[in-house]
Amino acid sequence: MGSDSLTRSQRVLVTGGAGFVGANLAVALAERHPTWEVLALDNLRRRGSELNLARLRAARVEFVHGDVREPTDLLELDRVDAIVECSADPSVLSGLDGSPAYPMHTNLLGAYHCLELARRDDAQFIFLSTSRVYPVAGLASIRYDEGATRFELAESQELPGVSPSGISEAFPLAGARTLYGTTKLAAELIVAEYSASFGVRTVVNRCGVIAGPWQMGRVDQGVFTYWLLAHHLRKPLRYLGFGGSGKQVRDLLHVDDLVRLIDEQLEQPGLWAGATVNVGGGRERSLSLRETSDLCRELTGNRVEVEAAGGDPRPGDIPIYVSDCSHLAQLTDWQPQISALETLADTLSWIEEHEADVLPVLAA
Repeated sequence: MGSDSLTRSQRVLVTGGAGFVGANLAVALAERHPTWEVLALDNLRRRGSELNLARLRAARVEFVHGDVREPTDLLELDRVDAIVECSADPSVLSGLDGSPAYPMHTNLLGAYHCLELARRDDAQFIFLSTSRVYPVAGLASIRYDEGATRFELAESQELPGVSPSGISEAFPLAGARTLYGTTKLAAELIVAEYSASFGVRTVVNRCGVIAGPWQMGRVDQGVFTYWLLAHHLRKPLRYLGFGGSGKQVRDLLHVDDLVRLIDEQLEQPGLWAGATVNVGGGRERSLSLRETSDLCRELTGNRVEVEAAGGDPRPGDIPIYVSDCSHLAQLTDWQPQISALETLADTLSWIEEHEADVLPVLAA
């Protein structure tokens, strides 16, 4: 791209463009930038992604039924100016059934195929990675204190890259991290090579938990939407692992806040070139499952049974993760604007407004 500003007319490709983040991003970009041509490519494999097609059409987003696993699906496209790589198999349990081929091919080879398109077109490349690149054993060894409703990061820590503010990019990367996290970290390394070897202007966003409307939440991915839906439908829940306390903590970021950041990155590719940043809600926008239950009861008016099951946590589960976004703050004035409560309330409004369409998917 010949300019550090993308205010001119341009073509932006969003892969995974019928998914939760991809569709919200594609719709928002088309609405914010009427002169831009926005394309959304998706294989429609995840149930519920088909519900976003009408939204994309209404926003003038061109939908391309394609698959990042197939390089020809990408290379047959006309020239693009920027690629936002949102495609992924995002489940922390993905591949544990003995079939790791799909996350490997989608998360790793798919990113490589997208990078080849970026190289061909001299296009900016924005990669949505994940906090799951940080290894499970390292995160599980973090010191934390137990409060009345949540775990809190302790002041004193042995590992670098962790403080009461959260986990930073300096956290050690040695160790296993789930197949999802491993494929995304491996893709990050390839992104860095394409930046160094071919001059592709790249950005890596290591996202914590993202939530909001149009997320087809499940227990293994999109837990806040899943928890809210269970309360809406009065379905029982369980606190698994960590003594059945429900005090395990995650920060959450409303998808609209993430969209604002990516829009900024698209408009200033030179400023962001080569950046790898943690992106999340931080301590102020974090919740334990126990606190989430309280908010869900407040929002829905429903009290559901939550069993303190205890036992072993699910594979890859950790007691606490909060994004330390200090490095991001050195590059931008961007900050999350939407609170955890507002994110849950917004998601509930979406469920209620589109109940006939989304409940068969969410409740499956």
